[in-house]
Amino acid sequence: MDKKKVLIVITLILVFFIIYFLQSNFFNWFTIAGIKPNLFVILALFIGLFLGRKSGLCFGIIYGFFLDSLIGRNIGIASVMLGIIGLIGGYIDKNFSKDNRLMIMAMVTVTTIIYEIGLYIIQSIILSYHIEQISILIKTLCVEIIYNIIITIIIYPLIKKAGYYIEGIFKESNVLTRYF
Repeated sequence: MDKKKVLIVITLILVFFIIYFLQSNFFNWFTIAGIKPNLFVILALFIGLFLGRKSGLCFGIIYGFFLDSLIGRNIGIASVMLGIIGLIGGYIDKNFSKDNRLMIMAMVTVTTIIYEIGLYIIQSIILSYHIEQISILIKTLCVEIIYNIIITIIIYPLIKKAGYYIEGIFKESNVLTRYF
């Protein structure tokens, strides 16, 4: 790996910790019905979109492991779900435009739903949730989707610019053209 790629990987790990700080401190003041946005879903999605399936999966798993370790939940649940979100981002990259804001909002909506429902299913299996918890899931899902979309709209120009820069470095073509 060359220096630019190593620097980008280190930067993406630092971005995770900045987002963790924002999520755990800043957004505590701006909750809606006690619910915060899930910036990690947005981050894993955009890494998958701009860096590809493998990177999205790897970063999602690493971010989820850090998240589970820092928060103290069951290790592996967020890793699995963020890895899936990164993988989905890589698959979406091939089929949809990253320049269309409505498409990006739809992607954030779908991945937020997948993350929260997957988290609910895994936790219900492990922790034996009761049916009454579904109303909490629906409430959390609705507020988190709205919150994630608003944040995506606000930071999308920055994400798009950084994403295309990173994509250019990670997905560069190594084909040499020869003239005979």
